[in-house]
Amino acid sequence: MRFSNNLKSCFSVLLFFSILNVVGQSTGNKFVLVLDAGHGGKDPGNSYHGYVEKDIALKTTLKVGKFLEREKDFEVTYTRKTDEFIELVNRPKIANKIDAHLFVSIHCNSVKNYEPAGTETFVMGLSRANMNMEVAKKENSVILLEDNYKKDYQGFDPNKPENLIGLKIIQEENLYSSISLATTIQENFTGKLNRKTRGVKQQPLWVLDAAKMPGVLIELGFLSNKEEGEYLNSEEGQTEMAKQIANAIIHYKKMYFNEPLNDEDIKMVEKKYKPEPAEPIDSTIAKSNDAINSISTMTDDSGKSFYKIQLFASSKKKDLHSKDFKGLKDISLTFENNLYRYYYGKASDLNEAKKMNNEAKKNGFPDAFIVLFADGKTTAIK
Repeated sequence: MRFSNNLKSCFSVLLFFSILNVVGQSTGNKFVLVLDAGHGGKDPGNSYHGYVEKDIALKTTLKVGKFLEREKDFEVTYTRKTDEFIELVNRPKIANKIDAHLFVSIHCNSVKNYEPAGTETFVMGLSRANMNMEVAKKENSVILLEDNYKKDYQGFDPNKPENLIGLKIIQEENLYSSISLATTIQENFTGKLNRKTRGVKQQPLWVLDAAKMPGVLIELGFLSNKEEGEYLNSEEGQTEMAKQIANAIIHYKKMYFNEPLNDEDIKMVEKKYKPEPAEPIDSTIAKSNDAINSISTMTDDSGKSFYKIQLFASSKKKDLHSKDFKGLKDISLTFENNLYRYYYGKASDLNEAKKMNNEAKKNGFPDAFIVLFADGKTTAIK
């Protein structure tokens, strides 16, 4: 059988990522985090009105690190701490090498029109509709500045849309966690700093897909917008943005590493995310009829939040009375990101949910975890 050049290219990229995407994470007591300041050195990123992306990204990233280094049990690693050029292929490799729990890349946005403004946070994945390929090409274009890009990236060309298809790899659980963190980051920007939001979006960004752990790419705002650029270029703006990113990461660590949540943490989990109507975010749940119908069955008529135990996810729909559930009753499902997610039980109390989670693990689901359903949203609690 003969393959087209496009299919060969996609296959090469997928094979390359399969090698990178090895299993395993840090087992120590520290929460291992890699902070990636976008661009640097000969790659300035975008520049408008005298504001330079590589400088703002670095200063903000270092501030995020300082906030986190004051916290207990954080181990922070940087892809760069100075104005140096780091090849894109090496940024996620740094995180993979140390088995990091999280990868966070920080950037600034721009467009030729000086009016757009607002923050947005990206997670890896091909959007189901209205995909902004220009953003993907722009952030991936740094590849072409590297000396051995043809060898390192298996012939991948960031300017060819057909090559971007090869970036999609099945990392659904990482994606689920990444969306949760990205949403909290956006909530902090809007709720704490009153910054305009452009939402949480999925895009095929190499730096995120090559990382084997959850990750997000944050666009702090538009340097092309003079007012927003001035804010991001200021000491005050960088400190405020960095603090809210750090707070979101601290919250993420608590949720995903079974640390006690205080009242403020619970409020943050249950808070409904409301982007501006004029700038709707890409849905974190597939907008198919199946998705809408299945999610509606998970809504509590009283409007209160509740917990369920996610057993596993599958691309195939299963009978809810299947032997695959190993005797567990009260099974329900949702359809998200092209996957059916299967849940066990329902509880209004977190302690009760923890008991159900232990029961699921004992019944043969070692990877089971708690999911909070609140205001039409789901949030994993690992």
